[in-house]
Order: sequence, then C-alpha cells, then structure tokens
Amino acid sequence: MDFNLLPLLLMSASFLLTADMASSAGLGINYGQIANNLPHPESVIPLVKSIGATRVKLYDADPRVLKAFANTNVEFIVGIGNEYLSKVRDPTQALSWVKSNVRPYLPATKITVIAVGNEVLTLNDSTLSSNLYPAMQSIQTALVSLNLQNQISVTTAHNLGILQVSYPPSAGSFRRDLTQTISCILDFHCKTGSPFLVNPYPYFAYKSNSHNPNSKQILDFALFEGEGVVDSGLHYNSMFHAQIDATHAAMEKLGYRNVCLQVSETGWPSKGDADEAGATPENARKYNANVLKLIGEKKGTPMRPNLDLNVYVFALFNENQKPGPTSERNFGLFKPDGTPVYNLGFNVTGGLVTATNNTSGGGNGGGGGSAKAPPGGSSDGYLSITADDATINVPYSRALSFLCLVMILVAFRL
Repeated sequence: MDFNLLPLLLMSASFLLTADMASSAGLGINYGQIANNLPHPESVIPLVKSIGATRVKLYDADPRVLKAFANTNVEFIVGIGNEYLSKVRDPTQALSWVKSNVRPYLPATKITVIAVGNEVLTLNDSTLSSNLYPAMQSIQTALVSLNLQNQISVTTAHNLGILQVSYPPSAGSFRRDLTQTISCILDFHCKTGSPFLVNPYPYFAYKSNSHNPNSKQILDFALFEGEGVVDSGLHYNSMFHAQIDATHAAMEKLGYRNVCLQVSETGWPSKGDADEAGATPENARKYNANVLKLIGEKKGTPMRPNLDLNVYVFALFNENQKPGPTSERNFGLFKPDGTPVYNLGFNVTGGLVTATNNTSGGGNGGGGGSAKAPPGGSSDGYLSITADDATINVPYSRALSFLCLVMILVAFRL
C-alpha cells in the first residue's frame, strides 16, 4: 500500500443545527469497505472528525484503519466475520485472534468493543448460529486472560428478524426458535455488562408496505414525521422507537430488563431500483437528519426515556461493490471523494484521494472483488446486512408488515 498519497483536500466543517447536536452527543458511524474506490483510511480521519463522529464501527479488524486512527481518540467496534465463528469458538483460536487483531493496536487505537459475527441468527443457518454463543464466550475468555476485559466488551449485532411479535411494542417477543440462544446471549450480556445490539431499519418496513393504501402514513411514521401511535399509555412518534421498544419488551419477557440495548446500525438509502419505493435522497436526508437530532437530544425511547441508545448511523460511504439491489450500494452519507450525497448540515468539501490499490485490508470487496479476507476480515454476513428480508427472512418481513399495518389502523382511530 502506498502511504504517500496526495493529502486530503478537505475544508474544515461548519455545522448546522442537526450536525451540531449530533457532534455534541457523539455520533457513531459505520465504516463499511465493500468498494474499490474508497479513500485511504488516513484520508478518512478528517472527514470522520468533521462530522463530529467519536465512534466508528468496522465489520472487520482492518489493520490499515486501526493503524491510521491511532492517537485520534476515536472509539472503535471491530468485527469478527461470520466465516470465522467456527474457528474462534475454540479458546485457543480466540486468544490468537485477539493477540493478532486487537492487542497490537492498543492503547494508541481505542478499541472498545468486539462484535462477534453480524446478524447471525436471522441467516437461518443452524451451524453458524450454534457457533455464535461459544465464540462470544471464547473471545471474552481471551480478553480476561490478557487483562483487557475492563476496556473491551464483547457483543454481536442482530436485525429485527429475531422478533416474532413486533406490534404493539409492549407485546414484543422473540422468535420461538431463537429464544434459547437469545436467552444465553442476554445472560452473557448481563454477566459481562456488554450491550445487546440491534439494527432497526424502518426503510424496509416501509418498502414492504409501499403498495398499501396507507403507504403515505407509513412513510411519514418511518421518517419520524407521523402523528404517532399510543401503546399502553406511551406515545410513539416514530417506527424507529416502536421497533426498539418491541425489542425491549421481548428482552423483558425473558427476564433481562436491565440489559442495555444499543443501536449498531440504522439508515436510509438515497437511491434504489424501480421497485424500491422510498429510496430517494430527500427521504434519506429526512430520516438521517431526524436520527442526528435524536442523537443530539440524548433521549431514549418511550419505554426507556433515560437510555443512551448509542446510535451508529449506516453508513459513512456508498459502497459500489456490495451485491444485491441498488439500495445496498447507496446507504452512505458521503460519496467516495468525500462530498455529501445530500445535505445534512455538514458543510464539507470533498477531495478525498482514492486508494486505488486498496487490496490489502478490506476483506470481502474492501479493496476489490478479488481481495482475500485477512484473519480480521469482513464478514460474509455484512454483504446482506441491509438486505430486504422479504426475500431472505420471511418471519421478519411478516412481522414488520403487520407492525406497519396495525400502527396505521391505530393512528386513524386516535
């Protein structure tokens, strides 16, 4: 890798209201790298700082990124790819992974979380699912053996396909076939103090209901602009909050009310195929502006008003090599050259230099489609993290469709 690239031509950012608020609260951002036109990580640092992001989530443990961000005080979630779970469930392999992919960058790079796999339970792969909890245990054991357990926590992220019932929020419950595994994971979080991570995407709920006669009301609710609904005396003005509190209710039903829930991904695509309703720059701007406002207000949910959701927005860049529909490649806040995809109040001028030979550290597609994933490389699960679950996870699609339909009916009765 040539580190003598031209310097970043990036103007200092001046922020409008939503940007200022998010900055003061500490924005989290997902930094995916399934693309062949992204800038070198060293050039990304000013961009991350200019938007006020203090936390970055990776889907791997890319050494280029971790080295570049040394001494920046930016906190990192690093990921272990789904394809490595069968290996790191072995305590010896887990220890080796931590020694190779985490310890060398400490303390200069502030790694605070290891995410073991990504959205594993809704891939409906029994072998993969059976490896998840043991892998989390082994990584935790490795951290303890290296005396790192007090500075790094272990978790895994879930999409909302884990829910059997999602409306009303107070009736939320987990899929029956996943209850045992989720109970073990929640018990792990309870014992270690690590957060339970979820990835709510109201966009997909709207997309699957875009032909509904009440689709405009569904869209408004998904964009934080609806009149809202009431459940058990609690008012919900957004689908985002309703989805999160449905998960809270499900956790409470299993006896884990005090486990902290946080949002590791949420976003909205700025472009989609003809059948991807709602994927427009204006809707993406509205959704993410309201998420930034939510971050800035430091408010929780109707069920948990004092909870810090610790939101990570998806994503920093558009990623041109992600498979699937057009929307998959258009969740970014920025184009690869650092110019905004739409205006969120970040007065940023582009000029990021593309790392054209970026083949050494991005895992699946991080530096080109033929790049081999390093031991800390990107997860296969990441390739479909925002995929339309109407095609890959029928229970999720049905649950969200029902959520939207019932919410509209309730709204019209108010």
